[in-house]
Amino acid sequence: MFYQPKDGHGLPHNPFKAIVSPRPIAWVSTQDTNGVRNLAPYSFFNALADNPPQVMFASTGKKDDQAESKDSLSNIRATGVFCVNIVEESIRDAMNISSGLLGKDEDEFVAAGLEAAQCDTIDCPRLVGAPASLECRLTQIVPLLGENNFMAIGEVTGVHLRDNCIVDGIFDVTTYRPLSRLGYKDYAVVDNTFTLARPDQ
Repeated sequence: MFYQPKDGHGLPHNPFKAIVSPRPIAWVSTQDTNGVRNLAPYSFFNALADNPPQVMFASTGKKDDQAESKDSLSNIRATGVFCVNIVEESIRDAMNISSGLLGKDEDEFVAAGLEAAQCDTIDCPRLVGAPASLECRLTQIVPLLGENNFMAIGEVTGVHLRDNCIVDGIFDVTTYRPLSRLGYKDYAVVDNTFTLARPDQ
């Protein structure tokens, strides 16, 4: 099969997001200028650089109660900060609840039964108990092709690591089960890892 996206694919569901997988999930926490907290998962997410550390996530589509895009991006535009919380398998149901289309004045931490704490370097909530949380200061919002498609890029100004995830001096992903997005309604957990040394090392 071959198709050009501009002509459509003819399948019951768009295969693109299933092709580019697995994708890590950024569980982005923000707050608006009135202090209303928001927590939402985004699977168009990755690290961009490590010196200084930078991450990105993309917000696609929009909500009816926002002028453009979604609550996370609206809050980031207004405050200039956000926090990326890493998702593990044990809290997948809470993450799924937070993906629902709640009103912009509703708190996903409350809806999903999650505990929030204040970040250390930015004025923003973070998820208590996450394997890791990355406090981010916005560097730029990049408009992407298509309506209401935006990429937010942030410099990581603070890093929270859960103590039991640090083993022999490394952040060990085998201490929890990272959740990833596969496409459609499908997810996967990372529970099988191996090590490869680069040829020049």
